Amino acid sequence: MEAFLRTGKLGKDAPSSSKTSVSTSGKTRNKPVPWVEKYRPKTIDDVIEQQEVVSVLKKCLSGADLPHFLFYGPPGTGKTSTMIAACHQLFGDMYRERILELNASDDRGIQVIRDKVKTFAQQTASGFNQDGKPCPPFKIVILDEADSMTHAAQAALRRTMEKETKSTRFCLICNYVSCIIQPLTSRCSKFRFKPLAENTMLTRLQYICEQESVMCDFKALETLVETSGGDMRRAITCLQSCARLKGGEGIVNEDVLEVTGVIPKPWIEKLLKVDSFQVLEKYIEDLILEAYSATQLFDQFHDIVIHHFSLSDKQKALILEKLAECNARLQDGASEYIQILDLGSIVIKANKTAV
Repeated sequence: MEAFLRTGKLGKDAPSSSKTSVSTSGKTRNKPVPWVEKYRPKTIDDVIEQQEVVSVLKKCLSGADLPHFLFYGPPGTGKTSTMIAACHQLFGDMYRERILELNASDDRGIQVIRDKVKTFAQQTASGFNQDGKPCPPFKIVILDEADSMTHAAQAALRRTMEKETKSTRFCLICNYVSCIIQPLTSRCSKFRFKPLAENTMLTRLQYICEQESVMCDFKALETLVETSGGDMRRAITCLQSCARLKGGEGIVNEDVLEVTGVIPKPWIEKLLKVDSFQVLEKYIEDLILEAYSATQLFDQFHDIVIHHFSLSDKQKALILEKLAECNARLQDGASEYIQILDLGSIVIKANKTAV
């Protein structure tokens, strides 16, 4: 009867729960892992480019005391991965018991700080793990995207950090250190994570291509590094997308441009050469029909104007001032068509300005 209630079948036709669990676990075991997670640093030695924080964490792993940390810098530079790798090396099998990790998807208002974080911080930790081996006698709270916390929540966290230092260490991770209140920054050892160097990223991407048996043109890898802007996570994700798109074929430069949404240089240079309002209107219509993003256009246009040889300083200043205004309006939800039109009008004016 229990089998019938569970499956709607009686006797031999009713599948056993053990077979179901085996098949379910088999599916889970064969589930593909995103390359970002697969090639995430497992130990401190795997972290690249960030020598200062790596040397400090190595001292802590060798027996020195662990301070409160504040990691800040651009996305995709290894802030969260570095701390998680250090925690795995510090606590081993007791990682889940000793770590409380809250990221941007969690509610981190003042109530969560007073209840969840404070309760976890007040718990004492022994100096030995379950096997009887020595273990650091403290816990670690990792607050990812800490710059999105309210000032009231940060103020509540300050008091908890002050009182529970003996049993808990805190690691704040953010993109903008200016959004963290001064009482918190003064209690932490601050480390800035720099954007990764192009050569380092190229070497890592080539290693991933070898491991995954992906054929990728060297020029395509260079474009991938250039478009990612020092963000390793973004570069690896785009590489995996290209690999899934092309299948067994080789990845070429055009595939990278298609996946990343980068606008080809002829389009950017064409905007610099517009000399009449009619030409500008036709250019914008063609650009929108190609489904290129205005934000991406502004980013690439900025770089080209800065390094352009034929433009005078006066022309560059005129164009870049308008570019900043249009980009700000775009962030506030303005029309892409009107903002590109406004920028193009200034380009026409700058082209007619005497050098």
